[in-house]
Amino acid sequence: MTRDRRRAEARGRRAETVAALWLMAKGYTILNRRYRSPLGELDLVARRGPVLAFVEVKQRARADAALVAVGPRQQQRLVRAAAAYRARHRRLAELQPRFDLIILTPGRWPEHLRGAWRPEGRDALTLS
Repeated sequence: MTRDRRRAEARGRRAETVAALWLMAKGYTILNRRYRSPLGELDLVARRGPVLAFVEVKQRARADAALVAVGPRQQQRLVRAAAAYRARHRRLAELQPRFDLIILTPGRWPEHLRGAWRPEGRDALTLS
């Protein structure tokens, strides 16, 4: 692994830690960090009441750049990873799945976008 890649990994881990702390301060319980499946990776999996939040964390210089970074292909990959997570953790099946985005930008508080996107078509069926 190159030095630049190691630095990017470290930045990503720090961003996920900040996001996890932010969610915990808001009453969420962090169930998993960096959940990996053959179908994709979930940055954070959190629960609050009846909601099971699959949280993507993006750290960028500007918030609009973070929004663009979670395009349709990545959303599909996250939905499939979430379906794999729910299949493996059947005790959580009754919870309402939601896809959130936490944006970290320099000099600002984290921005938590609840329900940043909703799965459509076949992807929506994989979460049923």
